[in-house]
This record gives sequence, C-alpha cells and structure tokens, in this order.
Amino acid sequence: MKTRLNRAIASPIRHLLIGLGLFLSPFIHAADAVSVAKPAVAKIIPVEQLKSQTTSILGSSVIPKKQVSLTAQAPGRVLSLRGKVGTAFKRGDVIAEIDASALLAQRQSVIAQVSAAQAGLYNARIQYQRELTSPKRDDIGAMPGFGFPAMMDQYMTRPMADMMGSTDTDANRHADLVSSQNAVSQANYALQQAVARLQGINSSLRDNKTIAPFDGIIMKKMVEVGDTVQAGQALVSLGYVKAMQLRADVPSGLVLNLKPNMPIMARIAGSAPVQAKVAEIHPVADPKRHTVVVKFDLPLGVKAYSGMYAEVMLPLNNQHVTGNIVIPRSALLKGRSLPSVLVVTDKSSELRLLRLGSMQNDGRLEVVSGLSTKDKIIDNPPSGVTSGWLPISVNNTTPVVVKEAETAAVPIKQ
Repeated sequence: MKTRLNRAIASPIRHLLIGLGLFLSPFIHAADAVSVAKPAVAKIIPVEQLKSQTTSILGSSVIPKKQVSLTAQAPGRVLSLRGKVGTAFKRGDVIAEIDASALLAQRQSVIAQVSAAQAGLYNARIQYQRELTSPKRDDIGAMPGFGFPAMMDQYMTRPMADMMGSTDTDANRHADLVSSQNAVSQANYALQQAVARLQGINSSLRDNKTIAPFDGIIMKKMVEVGDTVQAGQALVSLGYVKAMQLRADVPSGLVLNLKPNMPIMARIAGSAPVQAKVAEIHPVADPKRHTVVVKFDLPLGVKAYSGMYAEVMLPLNNQHVTGNIVIPRSALLKGRSLPSVLVVTDKSSELRLLRLGSMQNDGRLEVVSGLSTKDKIIDNPPSGVTSGWLPISVNNTTPVVVKEAETAAVPIKQ
C-alpha cells in the first residue's frame, strides 16, 4: 500500500522535472553558445590607402588582324564571283575570275612564235655545224666544168694570193665561222623573247583569277558578275577574322605611356571588360590631329565583329596615383550616431569623426575626410569606449600594435 502511494506521488514529480528540463533546454544551449563565442580582439592597425591608376577612355573600332583589298590585275568582264559577304575562303581558293578571251588569243599567237623561233635556232645550229666541218668555200661540186675551175682556184689561185699577200684564207675561214655562230645566237635570242612573251601572257592569265592570300571571309564586295573592270580596280575586301584587333587614334600625349605588348583593358559594345594587348604603334603622328594610330590585339574567342564600337582605357601616366583612405568596418565605434574611430596618439587615443564614402568590393569603407595616411586606428573597439582607451596586452602594460607589413593594403584594380 505504501509502495503504491510513493509511486503515485513520484510520477507527477517526474513528469514535472522532465517538462522543466525541456523548457530550460534552449536557454542552456544559448548560454553555452554565448560562452563559446569569443569577441574579436581589439588591436591597433594603420590606415590603408587605395592605389589606383588613372585612365583615359578612348573610342576605337574593331578591325580584323589582317585585311586586304583584292584588285583586278587586267581589264575585262567579271565572269564569276564566288560567294557573298561573309563567305569563308581558304588560302589559295579562287574568289573571282575575269574574262581572258583576248589574252588567250594572244597566247596562241605567241606559242606559234615560240615554235618558229625553235625551228630557226635548230637550223642555225645545223648551218654552223656544217660550216665547221665542211666549209662552203671548199665545195668544188658547186662550180661548173666538172669542178676544174674550182680545183685550179683552190690549189693554185688561193695559195698564190696568200703568198702575194692579197688575201688571207685563214681570216676568211674565221669570218665564216663567226657568222654562223652569230646566226645561232640570234636564233637563240629570238626564242628567248618569244618564251618571255609567253610567260608574261601566262602571268596575266593567272592575274585574271583573284586568289585568297590567307584564310578569311569576304568583308565587302565592290563589283558583281558582268561588270567591266579596269586594271587596279578593287573587287573584294578579304579579312582574317579569327583574330581581331582594336584600332584607336590615340593623342600624342598618351602614346608616350604605351609600350609593345603592354596590357590594357577594353570594353566592346558595352560588354564586360576584356584585357587587350598593345600590338602596333605607328611611328608617325597625324600632323593635323596630333594623334597616333595604335592597334591592340584582342584575346582569341572574344565575340566581336568588324566595325563594332569599343572603348580602350589607357593610363594617363606610368606612376600609381594615390587614392582615398579605407578602413575596415569593424573599426567604427558602436552605438554612435556619427561614424567615428579612435585614433592612436603617442600614449593615448582620441575620438575622430569621419566622413565616409562608398564601400569597396572587399567590405572596407572609403574615408573622404577625418584621417590621414600616417594615422593608426583601433580595430574592433569594445562598446562604450571613448577617448584615451587603448588595447593592452596580457600583462596590462603594453599596447598591442599590429605591424604595417601584416596589414599591407592590397591595390584594387579600377
């Protein structure tokens, strides 16, 4: 009986204790969390100063890295023009072709002249060989009277004339050989002239075909099929668009700050900035506008079309220009209506009101006025502190100062 009574009394008490434990559990965990979280330690830090490089924004245009204007090398009518604007071609492909009927007729005529010159050269060589081995002056079969007068002339008259000095047989012989040699040389010259004319016509025929000098696309067409063109007239404009450039007229004062392969930032048609590189600086300035043409290489894969507007950001000088002071947000005194910090003096600190600017990407605050570059401030000051308060070390004697090397400012690219 007594045991049942004790159990009846213990049961409500046990339920009451369990309920009380569940009620107090959040508060116990919150107290534990408060005890675990450690407040930030106050420390002295130097103020930081942004370093930026002032730039000048100039307008520019997107151009292909290589662009040529293909012109007609001979007059005639345009027979074919393969492709339209934007058509891609490989190096060596025929883009346009001009009628060459007149040149083909001239070529046939010159081929006939070459054949005639070859025959003349062959005949001249045979005649020289015959004169060398069987001189015409010794041919007695060509004389009348069974060759008797020629024999008398060969064996009696000519030797007597040589003895008396009225003629020289050897000199006459040499003259006949030289004459035959000259005939061979002249026939050879005639053949060379004919071959040269044929090569010139063949070259003109090749010029009637406009061939792509590199891989590219047609940027612009100046003629259509059926148009009659003259030598030197532009046919198409071909551009290499796998690599693009920016072309800008840079004032002469800014050109001095640029160097080959120097990286600069550019923005194409309002898109995100990309890094370009100085590719070419023209050595001559425009005497009227006092500008210099500068070309910048764009990274491969950048989506840009020839003629698009772009902006390049060029440095105004080669030195970094000092910007505004920045401080961490944790340095502001808590519970004050106006932004203020504690500035460390010789052996104390003083309250300094600040005028703040914009917040940086890394969370730091820009200080428009109230601090100088040589000031040191207290970071993470406790609530309720005022002028004269300093963070101290464990032995309560020495202020804790963070070295400048440990809090060096990181330049922010603008």
